[in-house]
Amino acid sequence: MTIALAAVGAALATLVLTLLFQWVVRRAPEADERLTQVVRDLESRMDDMVRELTGALEQSQLEGQRTRLLGELAGSIDLDEVLTRVLDAAGSIDGVDATLISLAPQPGGEPIVATLGLSAEEAERQSVTGSPGREARSISMSYDYSAEQVAADGDSIRAGVAVPLPGEAAPLGLVTIFTRAPDHTFSEEQISELEELATRAGPAIENARRFREARQLADLDALTSLHNRRYFHETLVREVARAHRYDRALALIIFDLDDFKAINDRIGHLSGDGVLAEAAERVREVVRSADIACRVGGDEFAVILPESKLGDADQLYARLQKAVSTRPVGQAGPLTISAGVAELQPDDDAIAFFQRADHALYAAKEAGKGQVVAASLLHPQPPSNMPPTLTSAPEEPPNLNTAG
Repeated sequence: MTIALAAVGAALATLVLTLLFQWVVRRAPEADERLTQVVRDLESRMDDMVRELTGALEQSQLEGQRTRLLGELAGSIDLDEVLTRVLDAAGSIDGVDATLISLAPQPGGEPIVATLGLSAEEAERQSVTGSPGREARSISMSYDYSAEQVAADGDSIRAGVAVPLPGEAAPLGLVTIFTRAPDHTFSEEQISELEELATRAGPAIENARRFREARQLADLDALTSLHNRRYFHETLVREVARAHRYDRALALIIFDLDDFKAINDRIGHLSGDGVLAEAAERVREVVRSADIACRVGGDEFAVILPESKLGDADQLYARLQKAVSTRPVGQAGPLTISAGVAELQPDDDAIAFFQRADHALYAAKEAGKGQVVAASLLHPQPPSNMPPTLTSAPEEPPNLNTAG
């Protein structure tokens, strides 16, 4: 019934409009021109309404996305994921083309910088450090360029606003939004949105950062501050899988301090711990930044060398031997080290790879200590001084280097 009445009403309205149109046409010759103008005005108003509705819809979607991201902040304790969500939420603020988070370094650590929509060079140039102070809410920035710079790069950052990320004891750092639009300034409403984001992001970032620090401490050996045995074996599994998947080289060196038991007996275990700690410091001094140095037990150490071959491991041995033998190590005096080295083979898994290098270390000990031995590709009986629980030792492995 309602539909029928609506149809009748629509028909009557159409009839009335038709009669009105015919009357206007008879009354004035210029009626068609006025009607055309009316239609144009209506079309223009409709276009304006569509644009307004589209803009409102897009803004609503962005606000919905930001609300969702804010709600998800507390749902993760992974620092990288939390920082990514904060960057996404900041980037959804109207007029924002790029975002940056800079976290102040912890004692003994490095600052953390995360970006969205910035190149590496831009991130380095635009990074904001420090704090707005006790009274200032934010830091506003504008960037002026020469005509030559504008001509060379018309998409440069033009303005930015940074607000502090609150922490439990002190601000953690800053979250900054940028625009590339000339003559654009961020409104009070946009700055308030950024402040709200920072207020909610601060605790989430602080919790995730604490978790990362705790995890890093769990991966370190308490005495030497090198990675511990568990971390070594987990990392070796990953690196072996990665090297096989991408057909990359991978090398491994396992070494220990010669006659360390006798040193412990002579100077005592407490002083022996000092020797291990100083030896580990010298290991850190000579390994490459990409290498992964670990203490795998007692006075035994290992270094995983990504993208490396047997010769690279031999060169590392030479640097290690020089580091511990050219000057006294604690109360032990100058030391020597024995090492086994191996290069990943197509049929190696992490266990076989480790065993080949470890067996080569025992072969170096048997050969007279202070030497490095390369693991054989064969798997016969272990050297005579190999513990009976281990198998698959190298057969007459070649001697790569002899120290002193």
